[in-house]
Amino acid sequence: MGLSATMGGCPRSAAASVSVSGCEPAGLAGMDLAEQVSHLYLCEELSTYRIAAVVGISRQRVARMLHSMGAPVKPRGLGRRRPPTGQCAVTAETLRRLYLEQRLTSGQISALTGMPDRTVRDRLRAAGVGMRSRGWANREDRRAVPAEAVMELYLQAGLSAAEAGRLLHVHGSVILRTAHDLGLPVRIGGPPPRMGPAEIKLVDALYADPLVHRTLARHGVPIVPAGGPIWQRFPTALPLGPELAAELYLNCGLGIRHIELLCGQPNETVRSWLRRQGVRLRPAGGRSPFMRRQRGTAATHERTGRPPSEPVSGS
Repeated sequence: MGLSATMGGCPRSAAASVSVSGCEPAGLAGMDLAEQVSHLYLCEELSTYRIAAVVGISRQRVARMLHSMGAPVKPRGLGRRRPPTGQCAVTAETLRRLYLEQRLTSGQISALTGMPDRTVRDRLRAAGVGMRSRGWANREDRRAVPAEAVMELYLQAGLSAAEAGRLLHVHGSVILRTAHDLGLPVRIGGPPPRMGPAEIKLVDALYADPLVHRTLARHGVPIVPAGGPIWQRFPTALPLGPELAAELYLNCGLGIRHIELLCGQPNETVRSWLRRQGVRLRPAGGRSPFMRRQRGTAATHERTGRPPSEPVSGS
């Protein structure tokens, strides 16, 4: 049977049914090898890989036979139309709603729909959905408080972060993190300074610091101004990498939280980068060299009336 007969409705298709699921060519007994290959490819719409398994030859030989018969073989990787199944009935909008609105993980969606986890993530990316970071340090799942509550209690009423946190039933660090993410002025802890700033807009101060600015510019790291939660500022976290993280930590004197505000990577990711570079982390508590430099820079500016040519390095 030639290719024209096969493409013209395949007169043998009714009698030559094939058990695709079991890869048994029992219904193809009346055909020669070329007819079997053309029937399976053009009528049953199997891939060349499936045909090779059914007829017992290599995939490359299947492709050569189809080319020699003039069959319109699709480029490798384009794929063949698959028979409808339950998982294919799940639309991209359904996946988007489950992932974004219901906040299910790709694994939970996989268990719910019967679709492989990797397929779920591939279809979400194809639909333009930004993937959440994985693991327990997920940026999007952090506990947060409304911006209005932070502004009312922390800024207007003048409560401390701990006091505002007790009223909102969260830890004080959540109040401070929300304020930093929104670009609000945050009071610097400790005794009131005799000179220098009593509060800081942290994200703006980080980008304005000469050492940090030069380092980010040298590595081509974009400036992302404050104005929302970390996962909204960085839909896709910037892959700074261990070397740049170590440079920001050691040479610029930033803390781990500061580096997170510049790249969107979770604290634990930044910490693992530093450990990978063999960096000895500073003990918890106290001010980072960057914060001490900010105090010293502002105090010098206040005393002289002009900004110094070079920031004071922290020890």
